[in-house]
Amino acid sequence: MEGEVQLRNVRQLTSGGENAEAYWAFDGSQLIYQARKPDAECDQIYVLDPESLETRLVSTGDGRTTCSYFYPSGNEILYSSTHHHNAACPENPDFSMGYVWPVYDTYDVFASNLDGSNLRQLTTEDGYDAEATFSPIGDRIVFTSARDGDLELYSMAPDGSDLLRLTDRPGYDGGAFYSPDGSKIIWRAYYPEEGPELEDYRRLLSQGLLRPGELEIYIMDADGSNQEQVTHLGGANFAPYWHPSGEKILFSSNHHDPDGRDFEIYMINIDGGELTRITYAEGFDGFPVFSPDGRYLVFGSNRNNGGTSDTNVFIAEWIETP
Repeated sequence: MEGEVQLRNVRQLTSGGENAEAYWAFDGSQLIYQARKPDAECDQIYVLDPESLETRLVSTGDGRTTCSYFYPSGNEILYSSTHHHNAACPENPDFSMGYVWPVYDTYDVFASNLDGSNLRQLTTEDGYDAEATFSPIGDRIVFTSARDGDLELYSMAPDGSDLLRLTDRPGYDGGAFYSPDGSKIIWRAYYPEEGPELEDYRRLLSQGLLRPGELEIYIMDADGSNQEQVTHLGGANFAPYWHPSGEKILFSSNHHDPDGRDFEIYMINIDGGELTRITYAEGFDGFPVFSPDGRYLVFGSNRNNGGTSDTNVFIAEWIETP
């Protein structure tokens, strides 16, 4: 794609349906992602070999699943699911209310072996528990929860114990990831203004809905201290992920598009400097994730979909200095 000077040999890994949020195993050998196949009603979790393209289902096949991630050991996985409440898919939101995200209060965080066996529930509180990722050190999991009435970030031990609340500001905090050394966390946040905007946020949240509004990228220490805003771009800036150096962040944004429909991948320093655009395919490019060795980038995109609504996972060689 013209202009994508930091990507080489872009290759499509999935085909058909909605496939996104692919994350590498810590040894770089495989990917885990969520997909809604063309004949399915709900997303499920799959593991993919990026060389052979062999794919296998690792979630239960029931309910709706989201936000999968590998344990650092590579032998276990995390994801959130509604299957323990109902094997059927939960209802889609009422889009007559505009663009809203469902925040299902039936989501809980689960762990299992890599083949889906030994399934165990890590969160049991009422309300939304999802968007869980692991520290590379292996000692903590960060996730989003509505257990205290708002969508805040928490961390916990790998067995679900030792809960620590990390954020405490009205609004949505989510999509958090630990830095390569485990010392910091980046995340996306929407903080509505006091007044009608905050009232609308709280009204929708009480109905299990979120209208994201403007999303910006933030950074903090792993214990929740020293919270700082990284982007000040306006629009929707989300899906942040660490550059292997720990000094830069990749994320998806529509800030460049007055209509807000074109999402592209950008890179920025953790201090908010040196914003660089990475992708140039009109439509959607998002969920950028580096391989552990920094040689490859995977991302979700609706490029090459022939005018359908399909979103697929792509991989590219990363060119650090074009």
